[in-house]
Amino acid sequence: MGKIFLKSIIVSILTWEARLVLKKFKPNIVAVTGSVGKTTTKDAIYAVLSSTYHTRKSEKSFNSELGVPLTILGCPSGWNNLFLWIKNIFVGLYIIIFSRKYPKWLVLEVGADRPGDIEKITHWIKPDVTVITRFSKVPVHVEFFPSPEAVIKEKLFLARALKRDGILIVNGDDPDALSFKNEHGGATIIYGENGNANLIASNYNIIYEKKGNIEVPSGINFKVDYSGNSVPIFIHGSVGHQHVYTILAAIGVGISQNLNIVKMADALGKYRPPVGRMKLVEGIKNSMIIDDTYNSSPVALAKAFETIKQINTTGRKIAILGDMLELGKYSMDEHKNAGKLVGEICDILITVGIRARYFAEGALNAGMDEKNIFQFDDPREAGKHLENIIEKGDVILAKGSQGARMERAVEEVIAHPELKENLLVRQDKEWQKR
Repeated sequence: MGKIFLKSIIVSILTWEARLVLKKFKPNIVAVTGSVGKTTTKDAIYAVLSSTYHTRKSEKSFNSELGVPLTILGCPSGWNNLFLWIKNIFVGLYIIIFSRKYPKWLVLEVGADRPGDIEKITHWIKPDVTVITRFSKVPVHVEFFPSPEAVIKEKLFLARALKRDGILIVNGDDPDALSFKNEHGGATIIYGENGNANLIASNYNIIYEKKGNIEVPSGINFKVDYSGNSVPIFIHGSVGHQHVYTILAAIGVGISQNLNIVKMADALGKYRPPVGRMKLVEGIKNSMIIDDTYNSSPVALAKAFETIKQINTTGRKIAILGDMLELGKYSMDEHKNAGKLVGEICDILITVGIRARYFAEGALNAGMDEKNIFQFDDPREAGKHLENIIEKGDVILAKGSQGARMERAVEEVIAHPELKENLLVRQDKEWQKR
């Protein structure tokens, strides 16, 4: 109870300081929300804006009532260290009283763990641009909401919070995201791959490169069209159709500020999606790992399976999957549904966690042989088993919610474990203690 009270005091102080900072410097704000793809979209927007303006983005996934003020103040999390939180408070005071320089743009990721989270933030955050990524029929955190529709309704506050001349940017391929345009009377940019969009992507392909005597995936490319202009986009080191939407949203933000689309494409050529988001990581025995261990949800997992299905390989396709958390009453059915996809696409399934056992049930129902299904409670044990069965040319999809800690399984099979701090998620000291 004492920790909760202390946290509320710290949040109140840092929020008060953040509000004063916004009042003093009046930066332009891009706010990003949705159920899927917020962090990668935020990072891609930063790549576009920072090529022209002094820009700050949310670090990692600072998207909560505490994370947003920390981003505005440019401070790290203090974790469980009271002295670090006190230091953050003094940093905020220094910025308010003495600082003369501040970013022109802030790119803020805004999430909702519980009802009221975004509504509270929009009492004092008024974006110049709001980006809506996409929603899931069963979103992450739905456990704490009465329904999936309630999650969407909560995120609607961010569209309504736009300044009078603000610009809304929405995913036109997602009906729930597209519906947000009805809540905004101003300019709207719609991105996607169908007729709803005015910022359109097409010709998506997975790129391969030679590694020894086999071809392995190395990235993706596609084309973006807007108002008669067309540019090619190349993303290296990651795969997945979802990156198309990330890039489209970022270009949409640039268009809203009249940036040149060719220069944006050049800036995005240097962009690298963050670790744990469909990142290609070299595995042992000339295998390739698709590391998507940052988090998991039904819609994101389905997209990941779509990608592994498309990949050409001389080896087998292996899924190593941890629990999807915070799904509440939808948990069992969603794990079984995902398991059915595994059974249709993959050769081997390794599960980690109690809920993940329903992946196995779904895979069995889809016809996967029981001898190709392995179940564990600990990610490291699962990783050690994977280490024993990997063969040359195998492609491994690794995914799970944060609490499943599936990066620990991946650590057992990466070709260069000495580089794990740069290759994997949650490698800082505080996470290692958990």
